[in-house]
Amino acid sequence: MSQSSDTVVMVRPHHFASNPETMGDNAFQSLAKDGVNIAEAAYNEVSEAVRKLREHGVQVHLFEDETTAMPDSVFPNNWFSTHASGELVLYPMYCKNRRKERRPDIIEFLRSQYGYHELIDFSAQENDAVFLEGTGSIVFDHEHKLAYAARSKRMHESALKALCQKLGYEPVAFDATSRDGKPVYHTNVLMTVGSDFVMASVEMIRDDNERRRFVGTVAKSRKALVELTEEQIEHFAGNTLELAVDGSKLLAISSTAYNTLSADQIKVLEQWVTLVPISVPTIELGGGSIRCMLAQVFKVI
Repeated sequence: MSQSSDTVVMVRPHHFASNPETMGDNAFQSLAKDGVNIAEAAYNEVSEAVRKLREHGVQVHLFEDETTAMPDSVFPNNWFSTHASGELVLYPMYCKNRRKERRPDIIEFLRSQYGYHELIDFSAQENDAVFLEGTGSIVFDHEHKLAYAARSKRMHESALKALCQKLGYEPVAFDATSRDGKPVYHTNVLMTVGSDFVMASVEMIRDDNERRRFVGTVAKSRKALVELTEEQIEHFAGNTLELAVDGSKLLAISSTAYNTLSADQIKVLEQWVTLVPISVPTIELGGGSIRCMLAQVFKVI
């Protein structure tokens, strides 16, 4: 199975706001600056991101969110994932107001357009306070059937194991924390898996054994490890997504993240991908960046 696709789902919010329910464990989230119309700015950032991705040949299915009930709807990758083996997975969400993001119209569109033959719905695990927030909590290596996942309030290992058993993947769970000891809330701010490389902050996996296991797993997959610093992670350098268009690979990365990469890191990455910086500073106030905005769509093989 290919690691990348040429198609994504995006949601354009009309009333974007920093979500008060997620402030507690999302160290990347900030309050908006006074005097800034963040709803208008976020709407414009999504519109520009869509334009730029389409300019590079990416097929973007854009859905609108005109409600005020879902401040994080711009991050659809957390509530569903698609798989070339024919599954569409729905995930249990930690915050109650994020559970409203699961949209029947998007589910129906994807099933009818792409022919996913199995809907795997784990959302009922919310009733047992068990959570697994999609490709926020999990970073898949589809080629080697690995599911990297940092433990947190939003990633329960029992749910990860159940999903991996269903999909035939191997779970690679670990603890990752910031320098002040707080768990990284989503794995996809810590790392990215591309076709030829893994970008990750290995230093934030504090346990020696788990760090060695992580590095060994990456080495076994024969992907180059591009190490990121914790400071780069704080600027969303781990929150990127590889896309593939007509045989060429792109790396969607926020301008914030791109500007924190070193010249050597950029040179290394450009061996494999064309970097596509996209400016989303307002949306980053919500604690996620460009990767969180892209729900990847894999066509059924």
